[in-house]
Amino acid sequence: MEQVCLDYLEAGADIIASASYQATIQGFETKGFSREKSEYLLRKSVEIACEARSTYYDKCKATSSSSDIVDDKILKTRPILVAASVGSYGAYLADGSEYGGIYGDLITLETLKDFHRRKLQVLGESGADIIAFETIPSKLEAQAFAELLDEGDVKISGWFSFNSNDGVNVVSGDSIKECVAIAEACETVVAVGINCTSPRFIEGLVLEIAKVTSKPILAYPNSGERYDADRKEWVEKAGVGDEDFVSYVEKWMDAGVSLLGGCCRTTPATIRAIHKRLVTRRSLFSSS
Repeated sequence: MEQVCLDYLEAGADIIASASYQATIQGFETKGFSREKSEYLLRKSVEIACEARSTYYDKCKATSSSSDIVDDKILKTRPILVAASVGSYGAYLADGSEYGGIYGDLITLETLKDFHRRKLQVLGESGADIIAFETIPSKLEAQAFAELLDEGDVKISGWFSFNSNDGVNVVSGDSIKECVAIAEACETVVAVGINCTSPRFIEGLVLEIAKVTSKPILAYPNSGERYDADRKEWVEKAGVGDEDFVSYVEKWMDAGVSLLGGCCRTTPATIRAIHKRLVTRRSLFSSS
């Protein structure tokens, strides 16, 4: 995992996430791990990402090149954040329900808060810079996360990122504006946006998000491929390649995106292409 993080940093990423999206204390305990070991594994996921950042900084210092790019690797000392990734309750279920957000009547606001509370406390004290609440499928789960942050037991801030499969609402059918309004009202949420959503939907969703938030907007789409929950695999050749993905960048930035990246089925090559496009965009703006 450290090498994966390093690959993304060398591709130009400024934020790397821990491999804790689907990891939960309850899931580990189901597999026979103790509560202590389960919490250790959550902390370890962040520790690995932090170690990758340190290794990257060492490589930047060791390079003798006057250029920031060496053998197509970006080696530039810059602020890099480690985000502790938190998935939805559906990610724990591992049945694809994070792409639907429908958990049944037995799963209430309090159920979700009780489920997520200890994981957030552990990750909040893990050394991460921020918590990434990712692929949030519903207003109910967003409310649960916001109330947990408002309790004050989580020591760092977070971002909220929702997913959509129609370009209009989040996957549960809840209004994207109503979901974003929850993030807007939570002081500890410092950014809000969309992830794991087809690139073709991002611009329209960002324009809607911008109507109800004053916070920075983030977007990290997937490749546009569809996840088959029954087979537990992505349907290949249903999405876009890196060139097509990157062709959207200007539209997303013009719509209001401040933080941009890639989610499922994107790679370091995708991030490298985004980085190049943003460098070009920045130079054009600075010269005009």
